[in-house]
Amino acid sequence: MTTFFLIRHASCDGLGETLWGRTPGIRLNEQGRVEAQQLAERLEATKFDAIYSSPLERALETAEAIAYRMNLEVTRNEALNEIDYGEWSGKTFEQLHGDARWHRFNSQRSTASVPGGESFLEVQHRMVQEIDRFSREHPAGRVAIVSHADVIRATVCYFAGTPIDLSLRIEVSPCSIHRLHRFSKTQSV
Repeated sequence: MTTFFLIRHASCDGLGETLWGRTPGIRLNEQGRVEAQQLAERLEATKFDAIYSSPLERALETAEAIAYRMNLEVTRNEALNEIDYGEWSGKTFEQLHGDARWHRFNSQRSTASVPGGESFLEVQHRMVQEIDRFSREHPAGRVAIVSHADVIRATVCYFAGTPIDLSLRIEVSPCSIHRLHRFSKTQSV
């Protein structure tokens, strides 16, 4: 059985105000750097076998704080990337408030599309594939995955059997950890 630690990146400027999506160059702010160090201290005794991260700076910086304490390398993984929010990327939530498509996306994630981006189901699919692959590569390991709030929500919904239309009920705060235990398809109980 593989134990996964799904970790949201630490705080960055605009958190809760701007939908950064895959906007490059969004780094941890001062508070985020402190949060990442505190998280690394909390996890130091966990002894991960591997640390994988979204390629975005805010996730990598969080993962690197953890990896440094464990003398591990961070492996960048495109499948752990933030949702591609297409034309919504970089807009403030205030700007999105008047967009009916945004409201539909937040209430009907199972069927709504992101203009010029990817669907919540596509995100969920890529994450489930990676979790399955990681569970085969680390069949009895502890694996840290540093990613983003909606990516973690999509993953938790799948493995908890929760409809993705209810995903916003799952709280994913900066530096939060959601633990997931997974048997690889080749393991038996």
